[in-house]
Amino acid sequence: MAHRQHAPGRAAASPRSQRYQEALQAGALKVPQITIYFWIVKLLTTAMGEAVSDTMAADLNQYLAVLIGFVVWAIAMVAQFRARRYHTWLYWLAVSMVAVFGTMCADGLHIQFHVPYADSTALFAVLLAITLVTWYASERTLDIHTINAPRREAFYWATVIFTFALGTALGDLTATPLHLGYLASALLFLGAIVIPLVAWRLGANSVATFWAAYILTRPIGASFADFFGMPKSSSGLGLGHEAVAAVFIVIVVASVWFLAAAGNDTQPSVAATPPRRSSLAGHSGP
Repeated sequence: MAHRQHAPGRAAASPRSQRYQEALQAGALKVPQITIYFWIVKLLTTAMGEAVSDTMAADLNQYLAVLIGFVVWAIAMVAQFRARRYHTWLYWLAVSMVAVFGTMCADGLHIQFHVPYADSTALFAVLLAITLVTWYASERTLDIHTINAPRREAFYWATVIFTFALGTALGDLTATPLHLGYLASALLFLGAIVIPLVAWRLGANSVATFWAAYILTRPIGASFADFFGMPKSSSGLGLGHEAVAAVFIVIVVASVWFLAAAGNDTQPSVAATPPRRSSLAGHSGP
């Protein structure tokens, strides 16, 4: 097989930089269309992640559970990054594993290191803010419709991870230290998510409202999962984490199968988007 000759005085591009340029030039988007189905499946994965994490923590050694969660999460993320474009099953597997492992990390700070929920909520809020500021400083946009290159995808998934951790800590904060209980917390955040939706409808910045709604999906799903699974003495229904996890796993798998079969969650490929100089304006919305 003949080898391509490089121009004199120019070093050959590394495999990593070459893959980055190929992905950027191809314009292959790595995230789904934002539709009502996206939000439904997102809420279901948050509930499933909470229930699965609680089940593993109860049935396994906590350190072993975290190790298993990390390994499966890492495998899912590697598969997602290696994909050349958006794949329904890969993407939602990655989101599901972020839901499980992110819950373990947030819960671990409180259970193992005795960090108060208020402090962990503040910590994850700061980490999320730093991630968003760094992302915008690098790419000049936070619009998820520009996730067509490895660096942008890395910023995207870092943001997703911190939104899950923040939402988990925030939901636990309202349910236990603030004594609202799991159902009241779920209804509180369910009402709160209407705010970015209405704001978006009234013409507010679509990127800002998208990420606000994205953060709120986590405490909604997690609070409902805890309400179903926690014992009645802890303001739950007492159905058990195992049963709740099994039901949500089945529902999530069926929902992702529907998305994959319908094929309406894939965005069309676009030309590579240059860094923006404008504000956070974009086209994604709740």
